[in-house]
Amino acid sequence: MIATLIENARIVDPEAGSVTEGHVLIEKGVITEITAESGEGLRARAAPENRIDANGKVLAPGIVDIGVKVCEPGERHKESYKTAGAAAAAGGVTTMVTRPDTDPAVDTPEALEFIRRRAREVAPVRVLPMAALTKGRAGEEMTEIGFLLDAGAVAFTDCDRPVRDTKVLGRAMTYAKALGALIIGHPQEPGLSAGAAATSGKFASLRGLPAVSPMAERMGLDRDIAMVEMTGARYHADQITAMRALPALERAKNNGFDVTAGTSIHHLTLNELDVSDYRTFFKVKPPLRAEEDRQAVIEAVRSGLIDVISSMHTPQDEESKRLPFEEAASGAVGLETLLPVLLRLYHSGDLDLPTLFRALSLNPSKRLGLESGRMAKGAPADLVLLDPDKPFILDRFKLLSKSKNTPFDNARLQGRVLATFVGGKAVYRA
Repeated sequence: MIATLIENARIVDPEAGSVTEGHVLIEKGVITEITAESGEGLRARAAPENRIDANGKVLAPGIVDIGVKVCEPGERHKESYKTAGAAAAAGGVTTMVTRPDTDPAVDTPEALEFIRRRAREVAPVRVLPMAALTKGRAGEEMTEIGFLLDAGAVAFTDCDRPVRDTKVLGRAMTYAKALGALIIGHPQEPGLSAGAAATSGKFASLRGLPAVSPMAERMGLDRDIAMVEMTGARYHADQITAMRALPALERAKNNGFDVTAGTSIHHLTLNELDVSDYRTFFKVKPPLRAEEDRQAVIEAVRSGLIDVISSMHTPQDEESKRLPFEEAASGAVGLETLLPVLLRLYHSGDLDLPTLFRALSLNPSKRLGLESGRMAKGAPADLVLLDPDKPFILDRFKLLSKSKNTPFDNARLQGRVLATFVGGKAVYRA
């Protein structure tokens, strides 16, 4: 394979927590040299047509996005592996970790093999499928975790349907522990959360919206952590969004439990007031929180208490969103908006680039046992080249996803992906 040289880049190293100017040589799909020297010695190893002058733009590890919903099988009209893969590449996402909440659910080795085959055929980025924890995501009988692991499942989750039966969850966690499998939970108390469209408080009351207390998240997390303590399972909370859940997460980590946590771009950059005129594109699950929750979650990402940031990409068609707020489907697309929206926090001084890419690339890779997410010799050349300062106004109809349900339509954003590389191959160029 011909060598590629990316010159004159600002290189983000999330492991070292640094941003340095330099050059990166890619050979046979991996990073073989990183140097801050003149780069002349590397130029001879790459043909002129394979030299890319970054002109001082940012080069970082590609994003590993945990929790992407692709609607195959069952709802291909909302999103396919082809369109999701194209959107991911345009957004700097080099690995999509896909959810099993399809129709039907991904709960058999055959369904998992279908997904892996489809992804290989049409998606330009890497696709790692998760499998359901219980059959049909019904919370009654655990799936064949061992067979699904052998078929390529990287984690097990029932997504936004927490397993109500603690005995079933305990059995599944015990089995997962024996096999070293990762459980991904959605920490919400299901009884309290049922039917909620907003976070409880004065604002939800004034708008007449069915609401849920943030304590539902704390209660769900407390239950899951107790189950981790009982079984010793590996556990990742998909979205921590409420300030009141953070002390429980901190205690679990301090106690040495194998627990990590993520959050979404929506809960980092939006708050409950954004749904003020019942705009259903702002309806997500869990619902948007108070501003003090948002600030606490940003601080938790900065300190490393929250490990991972995800898009929680959830395509919905117009028919399921053009409904009264409490009836409308939850979720928003996020593969293409993840990076430019998060750069709001960089421009505001809340999070620096190494911290952002630690949560977007390094930590999700480490949690899943992947080699990606690092800017180091021998690491896979899964990279994103971006201009963090380029301003634009988002037009949802220009998104590559089939569904266009983004809360950031017409938003003024700053930061564009210039190129995305998977295994050293350019899968997107602006």
